[in-house]
Amino acid sequence: MTAVGESGDSESRERDPHDEPESEQRREPSFADQVGGVIRGSKLGQLDPTAKPSARALIEAMGGVRGLIESLLPGIVFLVLYATTKSVWLSVLVPLVISIGFVAWRVLQRGQPVLAFAGLIGVGISAAVALFTGQGEDNFLWGFTVNTVVVLVLLTSMLLRRPLVGVIAGALTATPHAWRTERAKRTVAWQSTTLWLIVIGARLAVQVPLYFAAEQGTAGAVELLAGAKILMGVPLYLATLWVTWLMVRTVLETPDADTPAGTPEPGTR
Repeated sequence: MTAVGESGDSESRERDPHDEPESEQRREPSFADQVGGVIRGSKLGQLDPTAKPSARALIEAMGGVRGLIESLLPGIVFLVLYATTKSVWLSVLVPLVISIGFVAWRVLQRGQPVLAFAGLIGVGISAAVALFTGQGEDNFLWGFTVNTVVVLVLLTSMLLRRPLVGVIAGALTATPHAWRTERAKRTVAWQSTTLWLIVIGARLAVQVPLYFAAEQGTAGAVELLAGAKILMGVPLYLATLWVTWLMVRTVLETPDADTPAGTPEPGTR
């Protein structure tokens, strides 16, 4: 009996994995699986799209109260310092020091410094550009670049018939492809992605003209630009995320009765 067992073990060890049936081989994760894993591992992964929206859950998705402070304080400090001193150096370096302090604080507490570090990178790039040109309004060029990239990503996802909100919502549920196979979910995916496109586009539509006004030397334009960035930043994102959650929740609770499961979106075959 022992010899037979050892022989079977030897054959099992020597078996070429390529000879195994395809169903027994380990399936390599697809790009969609990898994207879903990243989303589930992020702060957004803490949200349950089918649950009732709550302010606490939304704040946690934005990094908690500390995350909100880390996002808002550098911009507020810039606005106050520039409005009172008109010093570009002081107005961009103090927020940079504050951002460095946030990262150090998280590291010392052995917390997760990812969001704080991402904020530090943004503040650092913005400060470097403003210090290089000597113009306070150039502190906002990096933000314009990021918003433009987001708009392009949203547009690309829609052109590829994979609206980004649908991809994210699908990654947070047990039916990641339902937003393409069920009519109601598909409609909400398009509508909510369009909503974010409008919101990000509105940021650019309001702030870019203020930037050019500041470039022309219009009094108070930099302060207005800084204020617009704050108001159209975290507060607007929270409101948009709340509306998106409400929209997605209405169709994720039950399958769409009009479209049989497994029916692909037209043009996706």
